[in-house]
Amino acid sequence: MSYAAKVSTPSSSSERPRKRRPYAPRLPLAQRREQLLDAALFVIVNDGYDRISIDAIATRAGVARSVVYGAYDNLDALLHALLDRQQVRAFDRLLQTIPDPYGPQGPAAFVAETVRGMSAMLRDDPDTWRLILLPPGNMPAAVRDRIEADRERFRLRVEAWMSRTLATHRDPKSAPQLDARVLAHALVACAEHFGVLALTDPGRFEPAHLIDQVQVMIGALLPQAR
Repeated sequence: MSYAAKVSTPSSSSERPRKRRPYAPRLPLAQRREQLLDAALFVIVNDGYDRISIDAIATRAGVARSVVYGAYDNLDALLHALLDRQQVRAFDRLLQTIPDPYGPQGPAAFVAETVRGMSAMLRDDPDTWRLILLPPGNMPAAVRDRIEADRERFRLRVEAWMSRTLATHRDPKSAPQLDARVLAHALVACAEHFGVLALTDPGRFEPAHLIDQVQVMIGALLPQAR
């Protein structure tokens, strides 16, 4: 074998050219941060908080660790940014799905609009709602506390609507005595239950059917609101 042949055919794996790792395309910082937050959300939803790390996020996003550190100083900063973003996506949008409790619409229209909004919200952003309605057992206390605070904001909005509805539509002579606060807790619990079903068994209950049934229940509690 000639010298040229020996040179062109490496004799060991250590002499073979190393395969370069593909570089992540350059992205504007805001876009890169969104990409990394999406990757972190995926890891948490699928593997839990115990498995979240800079390495796990970088692997999911298909970038080097240095890219993650170029966008966020550390893992805590990234997770706080994720929590802030998901809070806006989840509870701020949730509150927007509930019509103004002091608006002109009656109970039937209020319920229909709210159920439609919630159904669209769960369909458009299921991962965010899995963290809230199907939380991993290792959820940090700080995250759980923030979710509970937002849940209370939502419940108070429902209670405000229920108080106004009872004051406007309940006939004290014919309707039972109803407590807006108790009903708000019950309605929020029902909403969360059907939210879980929408995530775990989609299609089991169509929004139109839920709207019809809730309106029937409202009509049974407040006959004069039909």
